[in-house]
Formats: sequence, C-alpha cells, structure tokens
Amino acid sequence: MNVYKEETIVSDVVESIGNGSLIQHGKHNDRVYLMKLDKRDATIMPVRLSKMARAEGYTKIFCKVPKWAAPLFYANGFILEAAIPQFYNDDEDVFFISKFLDLDRLLGVEKDKLNGLGKLLYQKTEGKKLRDSSYTIRPLSVDDIDQIAHIYDEIFETYPFPIHDPEFILESMENDIHYFGAEKNGQIVAVAAAEVDRKGGNAEMTDFATLKAHQGNRLATYILQTMEAEMSKQGITSLYTIARLNSLPMNKTFLRASYHYAGTLIKNTNIAGSIESMNILYKHI
Repeated sequence: MNVYKEETIVSDVVESIGNGSLIQHGKHNDRVYLMKLDKRDATIMPVRLSKMARAEGYTKIFCKVPKWAAPLFYANGFILEAAIPQFYNDDEDVFFISKFLDLDRLLGVEKDKLNGLGKLLYQKTEGKKLRDSSYTIRPLSVDDIDQIAHIYDEIFETYPFPIHDPEFILESMENDIHYFGAEKNGQIVAVAAAEVDRKGGNAEMTDFATLKAHQGNRLATYILQTMEAEMSKQGITSLYTIARLNSLPMNKTFLRASYHYAGTLIKNTNIAGSIESMNILYKHI
C-alpha cells in the first residue's frame, strides 16, 4: 500500500443534517459547504449554518442551492458568487451563494489572476491539435484505483477531499463518480472524474491531474471530450467545473471546450497547499 504524506489525507467531514441535506465542514477549508439542500430544510438552514460556522470559528459558508431557495439565504447575509442557468434537468437555475464571517477572506482575492482570467475570456478559441496516438483515453475501473491515487498524491499537496486515499476512491466509484484517464505504455499518466447527480441531470467535471512528465500534451482536453461523450450517453445534460483561479491553463481547457464562465468563488477551497479562489464554468449538452 502506498504511504501518503500526512498533509494530503487531512480533509473535512461530510455529513447529513436535517431531513437529508448534505454538508462538508472543517478547518481544512475553514468553511461550511452546503453540498445538497433538502427542500424541507430550506427555511431553517441559513440560520443553522450561520450558528454552526460561528461556533466552530469558520470564516466562510458556501452553499449550492436551487434559485428558489436563494432569497432565504440573502435575508441572512449571504451573497451571490456564481450562477448556472437551467442546471437541474434543463429547467431550474443553481446559485452558488456565500457568507463571509471574516473580512480578510472576502478581500483576499487574487487580483492579478482575475485580470488574467479577464483577458482569457476575450481571447479567441485556439484551433484543434491532433492527439498524440501513443496515449489511450479510457474509462477507469477498480483495477486502476492505486494508479489514480498515486497520481493525485504526486500532483496535489492538499485537496478538499481525500482523493489520495484508495479507499475513498473506491467509495466514490460506488457512489456514481466515474473516473477517466490517459494511458501510455500500460501506465495511467492523467486522470479526471465526473461526479454525477442523476436526480438533477447534471455532473461536475473534476479532479483533473496529469503527471509532470506528460503535461503539455493537452491530455485534460482529450479526457474531457471522452467524459462529455459518456455523460451524454447517460442522459446528463448540464456539465460544470470548479476550476482554480490560479490555474489559468485549466480554465483555458474548459473555455476551449465551449464552457461558459459563471462566476468566481472568493477564497473558497484548500487546494495545492493554500485556500484559493475558484471559477465556475458550465456547459449544456
């Protein structure tokens, strides 16, 4: 079994609260993240999360909620950071809303990277580049778990979820997260995942990582194309990603694939060793 650096396996707790709402919280990301909101919890959730965050000393509350629920949160001091139209089953919008409990976190956005993103959004899409035929792009299975974990351990110093842990990856596969990879000479050298919400008809395209020796070959682009084709086959119609503001090449990969910019989450996620701002990009297929 691989030996993992201590800091890579530190992660926040994921738990169910109320009538089935799902949250992640802890000091690793220094926040509460409302991942799924049960409609029965809507009226009480803004106050409940605020009390929890203050009691634990967290500096941010981050929520992904349907549009109809947003006014309930606005009334409790939350603000809109991003939005995706027709997100749930080609119908209802999703709002990414946050409450900042520390002014330093709100004001700590990486302004130079925001300027770079602004320029990127106005650039013309580049022409297609032929894929190196020595790489094979394919879905990954339980037989590939150790290689997946190894790549994540090599690339990310920290991550909001313990994707460096083979047991976590196995559990995620059992919960409708689909992994894809690029393989060369029998070895997986790049990976990504599609986290599927079948009830909502959407999927998050996430956890992209390429070993350094193979970077520069646009493997993320070709893996993304394969993921999109598979999601389409499965009847998924809305795709999105939460990409690091500090990684303009990753943002460029999605913009090149005709994704739309939906907003920036200020100082939202502990990734690659520090809490960074994240961009939301989406696409309907």
